[in-house]
Amino acid sequence: MSKRPDIPTTVPVTHDAPKLETARLREGPGAGAASRGVEYDREVQGDLRREPPVPTQRGGDPIATRPGDTGLTRTHEIEKSAYSVVAKQVSAWYGGDKPAIKDVSMTFEANRVTALIGPSGCGKSTFLRCLNRMHEETSGRARVEGEILLADQNIYGKGVDPVRVRRFIGMIFQKPNPFPMMSIYDNVVAGLKLNGMRRRADLDEIVERSLRGAALWNEVKDKLKASGASLSGGQQQRLCIARTIAVEPEVILMDEPCSALDPISTYKIEELIGELRTKYTVVIVTHNMQQASRVADYTAFMLAGDEGYGELVEYGETQQIFTNPRDKRTEDYITGRFG
Repeated sequence: MSKRPDIPTTVPVTHDAPKLETARLREGPGAGAASRGVEYDREVQGDLRREPPVPTQRGGDPIATRPGDTGLTRTHEIEKSAYSVVAKQVSAWYGGDKPAIKDVSMTFEANRVTALIGPSGCGKSTFLRCLNRMHEETSGRARVEGEILLADQNIYGKGVDPVRVRRFIGMIFQKPNPFPMMSIYDNVVAGLKLNGMRRRADLDEIVERSLRGAALWNEVKDKLKASGASLSGGQQQRLCIARTIAVEPEVILMDEPCSALDPISTYKIEELIGELRTKYTVVIVTHNMQQASRVADYTAFMLAGDEGYGELVEYGETQQIFTNPRDKRTEDYITGRFG
């Protein structure tokens, strides 16, 4: 696999949250509208459409879009090995002086599932949102320090467009959120259309491929014009996964994707996570330790200390974390002594 162009690294990694120039995401990440329920005004949608159309398979899809900048460019086929993500001393604030997480470093291995576990308030979801620059959207003063590298390139580097970052790093949220006024078909292609793709034959192919990839095609193939909101909760979550993989990300982030689902739907999502690892790098936040042990190749345990901020306690292969943890705090949490 060819190495992608480097993003300049001479600028400090500490920075305040930038203002998006092309769109203001009100609810979630994106690839346009692809990875989460994004409300966007008509005028903002028009601004995005005035940009050059973005190819969806290979070549010419830079994250950095300002003149003179370099960025990530897709060079692989749809069937591919994914990229790892490396976090280096990541700290995040919501606006005050006390960080929500501090100095978190770990590597999310390519084509593997990594689970983030820990008690409520330890910073798991905050850290997850840092991985695709969603944390900056939580408040006007939210900021991140440190580096997050995708294919050896810092997604917080100078000139990197956060919206483009979310094309490569998609996100699935706790509550299924299909666009209620859109059909199943239009939910899947929302991000593609927002980026200028209009050819019906191409869209049809991507819809079927994405729904098959989300293990939903056989259940909805005869009612693609029905509202996405008409599906069951588990089906809606798989529709959101289809919407995410339609834009061909490298990484899929999942923030407690099964917490609102029944056991049967949870089982289907867990099966799907196992299949997704063949094409994507997957990171999942879960409070369910049994789920982490079932689906994850690697597990990271986070905990908020006396200072009040979240930090990484231990990270390793899932079997080791659950059977022979190195840190007593990990053992205490896994065995139910606290949390």
